[in-house]
Amino acid sequence: MDFDEIMTNNQRWIEHKLAVDEHYFDKLSLGQNPEILYIGCSDSRVTAEEMMGAAPGDIFVHRNIANMVSALDLNVMSVLNYAIQVLAVKHVIVCGHYGCNGIMAAMQSRDLGILNPWLRAIRDVYRLHQDELEQIVDPQRKYQRLVELNVEEQCVNVMKTAAVQKAYRHGQLAVHGWVLDISTGRLLDLAIDFEAIMNRIMEIYRLE
Repeated sequence: MDFDEIMTNNQRWIEHKLAVDEHYFDKLSLGQNPEILYIGCSDSRVTAEEMMGAAPGDIFVHRNIANMVSALDLNVMSVLNYAIQVLAVKHVIVCGHYGCNGIMAAMQSRDLGILNPWLRAIRDVYRLHQDELEQIVDPQRKYQRLVELNVEEQCVNVMKTAAVQKAYRHGQLAVHGWVLDISTGRLLDLAIDFEAIMNRIMEIYRLE
């Protein structure tokens, strides 16, 4: 995108919206009531609203490198708590994508400076699933499987939080793990069995 075109594009967007609905921005300014929190990757090719056909106000979005959910990251924890406790979202989606450079970097033995602590969390996912991953001979499939397993582990991290556990117990929230196949544009639901996972680990992570 040509940087100088941004303001011109913005004006065209405003004119298009007002041509469809002259009160569009008046209504948009009244507040938000999204039913979905989307936690995705910062990759510039992966735009949550566009790939889901959503409009402004439909989705509350948080993005970071490799769609991580770390209890030590006050940003994602604040977004998660605000989405559940204030916006009362009904769904939390963690969405990874094939072609994720963060996952690729984590699979390499390189010193990447300030990124090292962030990538270490992805390497921890690899360690947790090392037996499965090292059975995969094809490097591309191994990488894709780590993308999927990282989504699963970040969903589990979502479910470790007190706000999510409370909403989940009252049937007010569902958690989903997705992967975007960037080569086709298709969203893939990983159909993660959260009940089985949580039954196995909740004695450790349950917060009353």
